[in-house]
Amino acid sequence: MRLAKRVWMLCVCFVCVHCGLMAQKKGTETGVSDKTRVLIILDCSNSMWDKWQSDSKIKVTQTVLLKFLDSISHQNEIDVALRVFGHLNKNSYATRLEVPFENDNIYKLRSKIKTLVPQGGCEAASALSSSLNDFPAAGKSRNIILIITDGMDDCEGTICEVAKQVQNSGVIVKTFVLGIGDRENFQSNINCAGKFIHVPQEEQYTQSLYDIFTLSEEKAAVRVQVKDFSGMSYETSMPIVFYDAQTGVAKHQMIYSPAGKEGDDIITIDPLVSYNIKAYTNPPMLKTNISFDYNKTNNLVYEVEQGFLNVSYEAKRTTYQVPEYPIVVCKHGEKDIVNIQKINEKVPYQAGSYDIVILSTPHIELNDVAIQHVSNTDLAIPTPGAANIVKPKAIMQGTLFGIDGDDWKYVCNLDSGKVSERILLMPGEYVVVLKPVNAASNGPTKVQKFRIDAGLTTTVQIK
Repeated sequence: MRLAKRVWMLCVCFVCVHCGLMAQKKGTETGVSDKTRVLIILDCSNSMWDKWQSDSKIKVTQTVLLKFLDSISHQNEIDVALRVFGHLNKNSYATRLEVPFENDNIYKLRSKIKTLVPQGGCEAASALSSSLNDFPAAGKSRNIILIITDGMDDCEGTICEVAKQVQNSGVIVKTFVLGIGDRENFQSNINCAGKFIHVPQEEQYTQSLYDIFTLSEEKAAVRVQVKDFSGMSYETSMPIVFYDAQTGVAKHQMIYSPAGKEGDDIITIDPLVSYNIKAYTNPPMLKTNISFDYNKTNNLVYEVEQGFLNVSYEAKRTTYQVPEYPIVVCKHGEKDIVNIQKINEKVPYQAGSYDIVILSTPHIELNDVAIQHVSNTDLAIPTPGAANIVKPKAIMQGTLFGIDGDDWKYVCNLDSGKVSERILLMPGEYVVVLKPVNAASNGPTKVQKFRIDAGLTTTVQIK
């Protein structure tokens, strides 16, 4: 029963993945939104009054942000919102969304930034935790968080734990931390909160902002090539899925096809994300924690060493239809199912050793079957024979066993509602045990042995 359940679940999963992936066109962009939303989380703790170079950190920040907002005010594909912490009163560690995401909010952003007065303490963890509710749920967008701060050593809360929860939420694509001032004001593990960019000099401030916003808009082109170990193109189409390495969420999907007149498959993806990439060979091949540059066409190469498996019947003429038993294939010594194939179906697998179960009656188990690179592994199994089991007229309950030396192996139960049954069995020795349904628990049983030969019909008359 457990094996049947696993087979059923694998079939359902395969249908769902296959149907979803086939909806994507070859080499097309998938899952990258044209709308980018950037939430600026601004530090207004008391330390922002400290002198930097030309002025206090807050004054320099206000000047830089106002000029920057002017420069992006015409870019409709970018939305900006502002959350601030440490500005409400001297004893407050609170945070507040001051300007939400909405159309034409540049004037509101400018007005709020001009009037900010640092007063309170540093509560970056609380601000970051609250940020998830700042992004509109409706509409598809790339959500970016930009924290601007002069240091996090005095922050209450666990910024690293909060940052992990935010990133794992699936709402945020990337968090950046723009650290202004002396490097010694920042914890050595500041990267846990997001990608840390240090700004030691005022003249680097504006450029660093532009770099982050530019990166937030970029997309990366990835050329996918699947080859065998001789360098030849892999000739079998397959799904390839790009999973977010941090959250495990599937971000991009494609169907790889062998290179032809259209050239190699190229997919456009989000370069801000690190990926775990799974190519659905048999069994799947996984590349972990892969990042791509946005300023070039990246090459993603899989090397596949594969052979083919084909299972067929030995040639026998029969007077009945021979069933197409499912064939379950697992890696040798492992329980996870790699694939389920059919009789006379030639299927590619990565070179290696496999355990194979043919779901005949009874099952045939073949362990440690070698599949070699660029070769065919052809397995022939016996053609099943037919057993016509004829019971006495009394209603009988019974069980069929296969004989393996001195051991009896359970095969199936008989149908007590039928006087005769036809069962297709693999060649071998069998025994049937019958007992009247209304007999006492210790009443007499009928036992009869018989043999099944490949492709032949055997009548088993129970007397």
